[in-house]
Amino acid sequence: MKKIAIALMCMILATGAAMAQKQFTFGPKVGFDLTHFWGEYVNHDVKLGYQVGAFAEFGVTDKFAIAPEVVFAAQGGKHYTTNYVNIPVMLKFYVAPAFSIDFGPQVGINVYSKLEGVDLSDATKTVDFGAGLGATYNLAKDVFVQARYTMGFTPVFKGEGAEAKNGNAQIAIGYRF
Repeated sequence: MKKIAIALMCMILATGAAMAQKQFTFGPKVGFDLTHFWGEYVNHDVKLGYQVGAFAEFGVTDKFAIAPEVVFAAQGGKHYTTNYVNIPVMLKFYVAPAFSIDFGPQVGINVYSKLEGVDLSDATKTVDFGAGLGATYNLAKDVFVQARYTMGFTPVFKGEGAEAKNGNAQIAIGYRF
């Protein structure tokens, strides 16, 4: 797991160094999530969660940018809490100067898991791989809103027949420096 996180961070830093001459912004973001588990034989009840984190955006051209993030997200199902530090790397295509379509991979590191107060750390997997698809609208030069759906591809729980995967609809607001 540490090797994956280190490799991902090196990739982000190398990408940033290669694009240092293009437009660069960064800042905080916060938002609300509607989270659930998806998969066969899974209860799909939705839970209200939240996210808080930081992003950077490296402009490649006027139309394309790469935006890595580090976000703490309270995820899970109706009775489960599975909180992650998520590291998405979004590829952004600007269809208009203030509007982008965003897509990219995400690695999530499970911080803790509980079922109605009972610790489930030994029953959940540490890493969650997924992908996100969404959009960003720039309200002003420095303020934006995002809508995104992130779908996990890795089962959350360990063991035979564990099919539940993370699903997360997100609405966030952020500030660019």
